[in-house]
Amino acid sequence: MKALTPNMRTCERNQQGSVSPRLLRILKLFKDYLEVRFAERTVVSYLADLDMCLRWLSEKGLVPQDVRTTDLLAYQSDLFASRKKDGMPYSSSVFVNRISAMKCFFRFLYRRSYLLHDPAAAVDYPKLDMRLPRGILTKAEARKIVEAPPKKTPQGLRDRAILETFYATGIRVTELKNLTLSDIDTEERILRVIAGKGSKDRNLPLTYAAKDAIERYLVSGRPKLRGARRTNRVFMAPRGGRLHTATVNDIVHAWARAVKIKRKITCHTFRHSVATHLLQGGADIRHIQTLLGHASLQATERYTRVDVSDLKEVIRRAHPRGK
Repeated sequence: MKALTPNMRTCERNQQGSVSPRLLRILKLFKDYLEVRFAERTVVSYLADLDMCLRWLSEKGLVPQDVRTTDLLAYQSDLFASRKKDGMPYSSSVFVNRISAMKCFFRFLYRRSYLLHDPAAAVDYPKLDMRLPRGILTKAEARKIVEAPPKKTPQGLRDRAILETFYATGIRVTELKNLTLSDIDTEERILRVIAGKGSKDRNLPLTYAAKDAIERYLVSGRPKLRGARRTNRVFMAPRGGRLHTATVNDIVHAWARAVKIKRKITCHTFRHSVATHLLQGGADIRHIQTLLGHASLQATERYTRVDVSDLKEVIRRAHPRGK
């Protein structure tokens, strides 16, 4: 059994008088349950949000076995009333994540027969703001970034393959980090995402540019990286071992700066950009949904909102007084 995360140890230390050994065992089981189903980053986030819920319950003198729906609705109300240090409200996505962790935990307790009913079942998720993604790359900017890394060094070949993969597939950074050699078929131009978000698998087509970049990396770059023979991961850190999310974001940001793009560009920027560019090119929204691995069409529909620059061009061309 793995040790508790720092957040869960904090919960234990701050609640010495109210947390029983039985509850601590349940928390360990819940952590194992999450690790089987979600990526490492999601597990850490869920446990941090659950720690907040357990702290709130402890302050009210409650333990999970005694919690009622009215208690969790009160917790939800307190979440909505909370503010950042600067006094600004949190985004709706923050509330959704915190409610999701709470609901997941009590559903786990109910299904494992620790509770006779699920008090969180009647707690609704807050409405998620479907804001337009910010900082979407233009097609020219995307091309400049992916073509920036040199083709003569192992690290340059790796970075070019990473950037081309992001722009070809819109893959999530966690999914990219977990790619193994057997997940990529360059002959068929297929990339397989195994156990992506929501533990779902999907096959993604590679562009010819991404296929060529990956092949060059696998043949001429990866074998020269330290530890290449000891792992089946496609992409590795310069000194061997797994890439961290922060490292991949640093790679993307560094090459964006190298081509004089000053705003912050992340892995997710490529995800938003490829969806927008496909839609502008006439792709069906359901095909984009499949590519991105969205569980619902609603998550993909935000890309259908017309960008103001596109609207300006329509007005210029079509309005009687636009020219």
